[in-house]
Parts: sequence; C-alpha cells; structure tokens
Amino acid sequence: MKYTVFETDLGWIGVMGSEKGLRRMTIPHSSPEEAMRELEEDLGNSELDPEFFADLSERVLRLINGEEVSFPEGLDLPRATPFRKAVWEVTKSIPRGETRSYGWIAGQVGRPAGARAVGQVMATNPVAILIPCHRVVAGDGGLGGYGGHIDMKKRLLEVEGALSSCGSKLRG
Repeated sequence: MKYTVFETDLGWIGVMGSEKGLRRMTIPHSSPEEAMRELEEDLGNSELDPEFFADLSERVLRLINGEEVSFPEGLDLPRATPFRKAVWEVTKSIPRGETRSYGWIAGQVGRPAGARAVGQVMATNPVAILIPCHRVVAGDGGLGGYGGHIDMKKRLLEVEGALSSCGSKLRG
C-alpha cells in the first residue's frame, strides 16, 4: 500500500491505494495531520509515495478549481459488501453539478424503502470525492449529512455549481 497527503484550496486530502486501486481518500481537512488520522488504520502497512498519486492529486486539484475531470481509477475495497458496492456505483454516476436523493439511490439499487441504509453507506464512503457522496442530499433538497463536515459538503457542491441560492438542484 502507498499513501500521500496533499493540499488543495479546500484543505488537506489523504489518499491511500495499491496497484489494484484506491482504498482511501479523505475529505479535505484543515491540516495534514487531520487527513493522516483518517488513514491511520492502514498506515502501518503503507509507504509514503506522492509520485504514485501524482496524476490523481492533480485531477482533484482541478476538480476543486471547478474543472470537469474523470476518475477512472479502480477501487481496492476488500471489505465492501455487494450492497455498498452497488450504492457507490450508482453514486459515481451522478453527474457533476447535480444532486440525487438518498431515496433515489435506494430505488436504483432495488431497495426503494432503503434511504436510511443508503445514508449509512454514504457515511462509510472510503473514497470521498472519487465516489461523490457530497452529491447525495435529503429528499427535500436539504444537504443531509457529510460525516460532521456539512460546510465542506456545501463548498464542494458550490464549486461544482450544484447549489443555487435556494439550495441544491435536486433531481431524483
């Protein structure tokens, strides 16, 4: 496993992965130490290698600066259940600048009454930004949660143009 931490206009992001794909990507934090704390459980088996993630960190920086970018990286999520994987796949399909509700995602994965379960999956998203859980909002258009960092969710949606003066542009 390899990891790095890099600075963006929104804060410090930690990334960890292997040749198989990405395992962790933190939301932006106010310090590199905070971003590292989110990577802690796997740091003992990892080596610092900023070059391994150079292209990824460049694309994240461009995304935060308002550019459209893609993230074709594979994921290395050995403990993910089939339900989690399905929720994350649907979430990856939400276009930049748009939002979808937890209920909409639940319907897409065949569990129309599973909005709360989708919310729990979003709360454990190991690769934030790559799986854009910030684009998932409450059914009434409210922002919902974001791991205690609702201001960051709002900022990411603003950067993407997904917030109007009266809230998110909810579709679905």
